[in-house]
Amino acid sequence: MNKTALAQSIADKVGVSKKEGEAMVEAFVSIVTTQLMAGSEVTIAGFGAFSAKTRAGRVGVNPQRPTEKIQIPPVTVPKFKAGKGLKDSLKGRGKT
Repeated sequence: MNKTALAQSIADKVGVSKKEGEAMVEAFVSIVTTQLMAGSEVTIAGFGAFSAKTRAGRVGVNPQRPTEKIQIPPVTVPKFKAGKGLKDSLKGRGKT
């Protein structure tokens, strides 16, 4: 499901226009992004938690010259941890 399909599904479920559904998706993404940039975590009970983690810097290998070592700087990356409700609803779904 892509962003447009998600907005349409939200609009159908809530009973609003597709444009309002798109605005809701945009607002959600904007709020989560702003909170993560501020160092906060966004937790939705039963669904999961969005957070920002700093990945430590390390020494890596230059892919263009495998004998050359390069320093990879630390970077902040988004992380999502699924909540119990989401995990429980998916248990057994992969079995046929």
